[in-house]
Amino acid sequence: MATGDLVLGQEQGRTDARQRVVNDFSINVATVNGSGSQSANSVLLKSIFGMGVPVSGKNLFPSNIAGLPTWYTIRASKDGYVARKRDPEILVALNPETAKDDILGLPVGAVAIYEESFNLRQYRDNVACYPVPFDKITASICPEAKLRKLVKNMVYVGVVAQLLSIDLNVVETAVRKQFAKKQKVFDLNFGAVKAGWDFAAEKLVKHDPFVIEPMSETRGKIIIDGNAACGMGAVFAGVTVVAWYPITPSTSLIEATTDLLKKYRVTPEGKATFAVVQAEDELAAVGMVLGAGWAGARSMTSTSGPGISLMAEFSGLGYYAEIPGVIFDVQRSGPSTGMPTRTQQADLLSTAFLSHGDTKHIMLLPGSVKECFELSGEAFDLAERLQTPVFVLTDLDLGMNNWMSEQFAYPDKPLDRGKVLSAEDLERLGGFARYRDVDGDAIGWRTLPGTMHPKASYFTRGSGHNDAAGYTEKPNEYQDLVDRLARKFENARALVPAPIVVKNGTSKIGFIAYGSSDFAVSESLDQIKKEFDQDVDYLRIRAYPFAHEIHDFVASHERVYVIEQNRDAQMESLLKLDLPAEQVVKLRSILYYGGLPLDARTITEEFATKEGL
Repeated sequence: MATGDLVLGQEQGRTDARQRVVNDFSINVATVNGSGSQSANSVLLKSIFGMGVPVSGKNLFPSNIAGLPTWYTIRASKDGYVARKRDPEILVALNPETAKDDILGLPVGAVAIYEESFNLRQYRDNVACYPVPFDKITASICPEAKLRKLVKNMVYVGVVAQLLSIDLNVVETAVRKQFAKKQKVFDLNFGAVKAGWDFAAEKLVKHDPFVIEPMSETRGKIIIDGNAACGMGAVFAGVTVVAWYPITPSTSLIEATTDLLKKYRVTPEGKATFAVVQAEDELAAVGMVLGAGWAGARSMTSTSGPGISLMAEFSGLGYYAEIPGVIFDVQRSGPSTGMPTRTQQADLLSTAFLSHGDTKHIMLLPGSVKECFELSGEAFDLAERLQTPVFVLTDLDLGMNNWMSEQFAYPDKPLDRGKVLSAEDLERLGGFARYRDVDGDAIGWRTLPGTMHPKASYFTRGSGHNDAAGYTEKPNEYQDLVDRLARKFENARALVPAPIVVKNGTSKIGFIAYGSSDFAVSESLDQIKKEFDQDVDYLRIRAYPFAHEIHDFVASHERVYVIEQNRDAQMESLLKLDLPAEQVVKLRSILYYGGLPLDARTITEEFATKEGL
């Protein structure tokens, strides 16, 4: 009997045999931070992807020193669901500190693969247990003791692949891609995979229902994280100045951008045509971004919540003096340091009104890695078109985790540099007033430093100024200025990315969500239909200020649930400020803010409770 075949009707550890579960389960790999598990996890993820099965991966890691527990979840879904699944069915337990709790958290009928010395079978008799001597296997194939903790993770890949019937050739391809151009490293790691595979084939009798079978649902797809996608979008958008200060979880966004700039923004002689500056703090970083934007460069920075807090004063300057720049905010849990390696959507209110005084900022809210790429490009166009800072808000889940995606389309539109006057324009016009609304769109014309014309210069003021950029403290001139800024923000409703109405039928109930919550919401809609025969319409917001379609959506429903990942219902609060009073009463909240990525079951259960289902 081939142990790779599913054995049904056989009991071991009193686990009930049941119908095969094909391409529809979640794997939870429990290791310790700093053990080198990232490469092994990536190989397993890409192996399932290589079998043609839709997949997603989420790294749940500690913010402190190496040696603390870390988990990596891999979801395989024949239906294409990629949100976190609350209850994983397969556990790989390699951390003795969490092994007991990890196996106790499994649902009945699940699978536990673990270091045999943990003796986890004593805690559960209703899960399929596969003890594996990982330490002994690793020692037998890796003579260097210091490498064993790294190689051990690859042994688990082999065991899992054999038990799930993943093609070993596909795994080999994934290992080779992971260690490209490092033959000795490949040999050692694939040797570990093969050792795990051989042990499982010889020693383990499969008595669980979970299996991977080939599909074709990943053909033409890619796997990428949101930070890399944002960086790629920024480079395609023509960014040439990057100023930043390291902070989790946004650092890899700058690293991805820098790598691409080094490859594509150099002269044939190898001279860089870009600048990447690590500033002394986030305050300095955004100041550099605005200086570069004022000078005519496309500029950006990337940060998270604590950095956003520090950028308040300069953000107000950018809004008031009308200077373009793009600020990426990869949100994490707060306040203060909070939980730096956990995800949340809790910067909406602080970012929308960042700075003192009457200030409103444009925010773009990507809901996928594809939109991270696309909306990053749009952010630079909007920043120059509207002459203002534009914020792109993602979160740790979308930014740092691996997502399957359609391939990105090559941009086919020219860059929108906005209303810039050349020397020839000035000669024809005889001059200009920097902050005067001559076109009725609330946007003035600007010149760039170095424009060779005596009428090109103007003062950029963070203090009171009139439409000719002259200093003033006259009440009427100040009011004219801030009223024009308010009209410009209002006009931006028609320029920012429109919301996506995913489902708009005859239901009296609607869902509104944004960002990475979309994955869980989409799955929850299917659960609600299947379990309660209840249709719910759905609109996904992609930008602030809110497009008029959002008003129409709320008006056409009796109840609208706003789903978000923060405690204080921040999106609902923004909507209440924007909607007519008679529409505000329709809004309800479904909130999750535990720091883990939102899952569909949480939404479904909360909705069912609130609706009395």
